[in-house]
Amino acid sequence: MTSKLDQLKQYTTVVADTGDLDAISRLKPVDATTNPSLLLKAAAMPRYADLLDSAVAASGNDLGLACDRFGVAVGQEILKVIPGRISTEVDARLSFDTDATLRRAERLIGLYEEAGIGRDRVLIKIASTWEGIRAAEQLEREGVQTNLTLLFNFAQAAACADAGVFLISPFVGRIYDWYKKAEGRDFVGNEDPGVQSVSRIYRYYKANGYRTVVMGASFRNLGQIEALAGCDRLTISPELLQKLAEDQGSLTRNLAPGSDAEARVVLDETAYRWQLNEDAMATEKLAEGIRLFARDQEKLEALLASRR
Repeated sequence: MTSKLDQLKQYTTVVADTGDLDAISRLKPVDATTNPSLLLKAAAMPRYADLLDSAVAASGNDLGLACDRFGVAVGQEILKVIPGRISTEVDARLSFDTDATLRRAERLIGLYEEAGIGRDRVLIKIASTWEGIRAAEQLEREGVQTNLTLLFNFAQAAACADAGVFLISPFVGRIYDWYKKAEGRDFVGNEDPGVQSVSRIYRYYKANGYRTVVMGASFRNLGQIEALAGCDRLTISPELLQKLAEDQGSLTRNLAPGSDAEARVVLDETAYRWQLNEDAMATEKLAEGIRLFARDQEKLEALLASRR
C-alpha cells in the first residue's frame, strides 16, 4: 500500500508551507510557499545567517528592501530543491494600498529576475482585500502571476476569479478555528466549515469555467486534508506532510470537476465590501491575519536592523 501522501499526489499538487529546506528536500513537494511568519522562523535557522547579512549589506538603511532581499534569497534556495514555484509575500502593511502593493510586487519580481529566476517560477502573495485584488489584476496583465492569500469567504474568491488571479489560498484551519470557538464544538470531515468553504469555491470555479487555481491552506489536522483530496493544490506544513507520508491507509478523492454549483456572480466594490462585512468570521480573520503578518514583518525588520 502506498502512503496517503503518495495517493494525494495523484489527485492534487502538493505544496510545502515552510521555509525549512531540510523538510522540503525530504518530502519533495512540487511548490512551496512562504509568508512573513515563516520567513521569521527561517531567519532563526543558522543556515540562513549569511543570507540575512547579505540582505542587510545590500540594502543600506532600507529595512523593507532588506526584508524583500531576504525573502527572495530564501526563495532562491527553495527553488533549488523543488521543480515548481515559490510564493513570496508582499508586506502585509500595504494591504489597503493598491499602488504601494504594485510597487512592492514589482520590486520582488525584479529581485528574482536579477538573480536569474524567471517570473514563471514565482507567485507574488497578496492579501485578498479589495485593494489587493485590484493590484493582482494589474500584475496579471503585466505577466506577473499572483497568489491571493488570507482568503476566508466566497465574496473574496469570486472577486479574485473575476480579476483573473492565477491562484487563491483559502485558509481552512483559521475558518475552523473561528467556528470551533464561536460554537464551542469540534468539526470533522465534511461538516468542517473550512472544508465546506473550499469545496464551495472549488465547485463554483469549475462549474463556471474559471482558470484560477484553488489551493487550500492552513490545515489543523489530516481530516481536513483528506476531505479536500482532489483540490487543485494543497499547501501543507511539514508536520502534516510527514504524517501523511507515514500513513499507509487508503485515500479517497473527494473533489473533482463536474459537480453542480451556483451560477456565476460578479461583485463590484460595494457588493464585495458588503458581503465581507456580513461575514463576521471573514471580517475578523482577515483583519487578524493582516495584523499578525504585519507584526512578524516588523520583527523581521528588527532582526535585520540588529545585524547592521
